[in-house]
Amino acid sequence: CRLRSNGRAICAARTDLMTPTTEQPMTDRFLEPHQAKATPPSDFENRLGDTIEAAYAAGIHDLDGVVAHLVTQGPANPAGGPWTSENFTALMAELGR
Repeated sequence: CRLRSNGRAICAARTDLMTPTTEQPMTDRFLEPHQAKATPPSDFENRLGDTIEAAYAAGIHDLDGVVAHLVTQGPANPAGGPWTSENFTALMAELGR
């Protein structure tokens, strides 16, 4: 920064802080997919995540569509019975704790 004649500071943007380095790309600095988990994901959680990702890749982005995709392609509901919007959102809330 430098001072102008009126006493106000002029500061140039620090582009070096925003540019990823070849040693550590920007995505690696801030992306930690399991940062909130105390343990690695279980096999069920991995299968569930893969199924949800496949639904998104197929263009399915609404809750009912994701649940319908789980019914046909996903792992069995761990609580038993078919997947529903209610038990899916309850499971997501539980896994997010």
